[in-house]
Amino acid sequence: MKYQTKKLGQANVFGTEYDAVPFSRFTTLDYKPAIEEAIKESLDEIDAVSKNYKPATFENTIIPLAYSTARLDRFTAMLFNLNSAETSVNLQAQAQLVSPLLTDYHNDVYLNALLFKRVKSIYRQRDKMSLSPEQLVLIEKIHNAFLRNGAALRQRKNRLREIDRELSSLTLLFSENILNETNQYVLHITEPAMLSGIPNEVLALAEAEAQKRELKGWCFNLSAPVYLPVMKYADSRLLRRELFLAYESRCSHSNFNNNEDCLQRIASLRRERARLLGYENHAAFVLEHRMAENTDKVMNFLHTLLEEALPRAQAEITMLKNFAGNYWEEDGDKNFYMYDFYYYAEKLKQKLYNIDDQQLRPYLSLDNAVKGAFAIANKLYGIHFQEIDTIEKYNPEVQTYKVTDKDGSYLGLLYADFFPREGKRAGAWMTVFKNQYIDEDGNNSRPHVAIVCNFTRPTENTPSLLSFDMLRTLFHEFGHALHALLSNVTYPELSGTHVARDFVELPSQIMENWCYEEEALRLFATHYQTGEPLPMEWVEQIKKAAHFMEGVLTVRQLDFAFIDMSWHTPKYNDEFRTAKNVEHSVGVLGNVVTIPKERCISTSFSHIFSGGYAAGYYSYKWSEVLDADAFEAFKEKGIFNTETAERFRNEILSKGGSDKEMTLYKNFRGKEPSLEPLLKRLIN
Repeated sequence: MKYQTKKLGQANVFGTEYDAVPFSRFTTLDYKPAIEEAIKESLDEIDAVSKNYKPATFENTIIPLAYSTARLDRFTAMLFNLNSAETSVNLQAQAQLVSPLLTDYHNDVYLNALLFKRVKSIYRQRDKMSLSPEQLVLIEKIHNAFLRNGAALRQRKNRLREIDRELSSLTLLFSENILNETNQYVLHITEPAMLSGIPNEVLALAEAEAQKRELKGWCFNLSAPVYLPVMKYADSRLLRRELFLAYESRCSHSNFNNNEDCLQRIASLRRERARLLGYENHAAFVLEHRMAENTDKVMNFLHTLLEEALPRAQAEITMLKNFAGNYWEEDGDKNFYMYDFYYYAEKLKQKLYNIDDQQLRPYLSLDNAVKGAFAIANKLYGIHFQEIDTIEKYNPEVQTYKVTDKDGSYLGLLYADFFPREGKRAGAWMTVFKNQYIDEDGNNSRPHVAIVCNFTRPTENTPSLLSFDMLRTLFHEFGHALHALLSNVTYPELSGTHVARDFVELPSQIMENWCYEEEALRLFATHYQTGEPLPMEWVEQIKKAAHFMEGVLTVRQLDFAFIDMSWHTPKYNDEFRTAKNVEHSVGVLGNVVTIPKERCISTSFSHIFSGGYAAGYYSYKWSEVLDADAFEAFKEKGIFNTETAERFRNEILSKGGSDKEMTLYKNFRGKEPSLEPLLKRLIN
C-alpha cells in the first residue's frame, strides 16, 4: 500500500485520477498503519506550530491547524465508511483498534497548552486583524473546539482523555451490535396463508433469502425493502407484529448484541464529560453552538409542535379505527398499535385518494429516479452527472459519476450504493470520502461523496422499483450530496455539511419537495415496461396525500426527540434508568397508539448513541421549519426558477459553514424562517 506526497493540506494523496480512493491497494490490515503515519505527520506539524517562537498569527498558527487533518481525514473516511457499508469481523476489529488512536490524537491536539495559548492570542486580537468573514468564522470555530475539548481545564485533563477513549469504543460497539442483530434476525414462514397482501417483489426477496439458507418457504429479514412493505401490506396481524417487535426491540434481548449497558454507559460518560467542562448536562454542551442555542428553546419548540400535532394525531387514529372496524382485533387484542397504523393507513389512503404505492412502483424505477434527480439538479443549478468506470469502487454494485458545473469545470465525484447486503448497516446516509477546500498550493480540492441506501433489489424480471417513501429517501440523501458537491469554501473545517446539526438537514429535506411536483415528476416518472408517463391525475392525488396522517407521523418524530432529550438532560439522581422506563415515561407516542411493552428503540437508536445526533434529534423537525419556509421561496416564482435556485446555491449550498447558519438563511430568504408553512402541513 502506497500513497503520494506527505505535504499537509495538499489535495493529491493517492496519485490516482481525481485522487479517487484506490480501494484495491488497501487490505484490512493497512488502515491502522496508514492512520498511525498520518497521525504522526499531523502531530509533527502541530508540534512545530506550538513551539514557534514568533508571535502567533493567522498564517503561522490557524492555517496549519486548518489543514493539519487533511491527509488523516482521507484514511479515516475510508475505514469508517467501509465499516458501515462493507464491513466484516476483521474490519470491525481494525475500527476498534483505530478509534482510541484517533481519540488520543484529538486530545493531543486540543489539550496542547502551548498551542491553545497561541490560538487564544489570535482569538482575542481577531477584530484588529484584516481578516475575511470566513477567516473570522474559522478562528471562532477553532477556539471553541479547544474550549469544548478541555483546553481551559486546569485539572482532570487525564480524566477527560479516559472518557473520550471509552466513548469512542462504546459508540462503535453500539453500532456494530445493531448491525449484528439486524443481520442475524430471520423469520421463517412456511404457510402461504400468512403471506396474503404482501407484494410479489417482496415475496421474491423472501423466497431468495430462504433458498440462500437452504430452507423451504420464505425468510423475512429486517432490511427496509422487506420490513416496510410488510408493515404496509401484510394482512396477517401476527406477521406484522412479529417483524415490528423484532425491529423495534433490537439489541434489547439477552444475547451478545444487547446494548442496554452500553447506552447507559455512553449517556453517563457524556454527562460526566459535560459537567467536567462546566455544563449542566450533555444537551447544554451540544446546543451551545446550534441554531436552537439551549435546552429550553428546544423543549419549547418540541412542545409547540406537539400541541399542534397531538389533537390531529388522535383524530387520525380515531378515523383509522372507525375505518378498520373490528378487523385489527382478530387476535383478541383491542389495542391499536403502530403495526396496525401502517397497514390501515395505507388502505385508507388508497380509498381516500385512489392511489396505491404498488400502482406507483412501476413508474418509479430506481434507474429513472436517479436520472430524474440528476435532471432536477441540472435544471436548478446547471450541473451534470456522467457515469464513469475509470475509478475504483469498494463494491461492484456501486455506481460512480463525475460531476461537472454548467461551464464544464470539474465539481467532484459521486458514489451511489443502493442495495442491502450482508455487512451493510440498515438505513440510508450520505458520506464523504474527500472534503472540498482550497489546498495550500491554491488548488480547489473537490469533494468525493457517496449516497448509501437500502432499496429493493432488481429481480430476474423487474428492475429495482421504488416505493414513494424510497423515492423521498433517494432525494433526501441526494440533497445532502449536493450540499457537499457544491461547496466552495477555503478551509476544510467549513466545507459542505460542516454546519450545525440543526441546519444540515435543510438541503436534504428541501429536495424531497420536488418528489411531489408535476413539473419534476414529468422528467422521470415513466412506466419501466411501456414508457407511459405517470398519469397526471395520480400526481394530483399524490400531492393531496402528501401530508396524509401527518399528525401521527409528527408525534412519532417528536417521540424520538423527547427520548433523545431525556437521555441527555437527566436529573442527577436518575443515572440508573432503564431504556424501557425512559421510553414509557417520557415518550409521547403512547398518547396516540398503544406502545407494546416489548418495544425498546433506545438500544438501537443509532442516531443518538453512535451517529452524531445526541441531543440533536429535534433537528429533523427544526429543519422542516427551514425546509417548508425555504420551499415557499421556490413556489413563489416557480420550482425551477433559476434566480431562486442560484440564490439557494450561492447562499446555502456553496457556503458550507463559512458563516453563521441564521445569517446564511437570511441571506437566501431575506428574513428569519417562519413556523407557519410547517404548521400548514399539519393543518392541511
